[in-house]
Amino acid sequence: MTTPWPPRSTVRRPLAPRVAVPREPVDPARIGRRVVRRRAKGMDPGAVAAALEEARFDARQDSRHEDLADDARGRAELAEWERLHQLLADAVPGTVYNPDTDDVVQTELAAEAAAAAAREAELREAARIAARADELQALRELGTLEETEPRTGDETVRDELTRRAGGYVQADVDAWLAHALAAHLGHYRDPAVREEAAGLLTPPVLAHAALLAELARLVPGADVDQLAFAARIATTEPEAAGALAAFLTRARP
Repeated sequence: MTTPWPPRSTVRRPLAPRVAVPREPVDPARIGRRVVRRRAKGMDPGAVAAALEEARFDARQDSRHEDLADDARGRAELAEWERLHQLLADAVPGTVYNPDTDDVVQTELAAEAAAAAAREAELREAARIAARADELQALRELGTLEETEPRTGDETVRDELTRRAGGYVQADVDAWLAHALAAHLGHYRDPAVREEAAGLLTPPVLAHAALLAELARLVPGADVDQLAFAARIATTEPEAAGALAAFLTRARP
């Protein structure tokens, strides 16, 4: 079954500049806890108690200065010395502090490693989306987008192209995806992917695909210009286009 391709747009759109990924914000409290742990490594209970008293004195001094009264790092350092003091007080005599055996530290490190891995995965995915968006834009300029089969994740790439265009609907990309969905091209050969597309694509794209599929069934090999109205109906009246596709489905022999 051949699903006709809608008319090609002739509007040229320049490649959009890449958006810089913001760095992870600095956490003064985390820095303070790390400083305390490095300093406390190998300390016995007496040394930790002395360091705690020093931290308390510094906190009292800072409280007298308005610019230091709300020092997140200082508060975190004091709280960490208090925690380590209690930790060693509850330990067997002769124990010295070792962050490698501190359950709290190890839990934090594991959480930080997991967060770093998640951020890295997000960066890789963002780079993949940006590269694919560049590729699709280049194909649009060459007039060969309709000859390209969609891939997994192209629904998100569509959103990136729309963002680059300042929120304007990318009619040619929407038509490309609708055609591919109707004709089961690319990753849409998988029924599960087609079902998932219902939650990833906009109602106009889904209605356009449904309408194209039914019209192609009724009139196999129809000329492109004959079905140009399908995109217009789906864009302006997606609910009506979906209803029409459902009605045509009932006409199947």
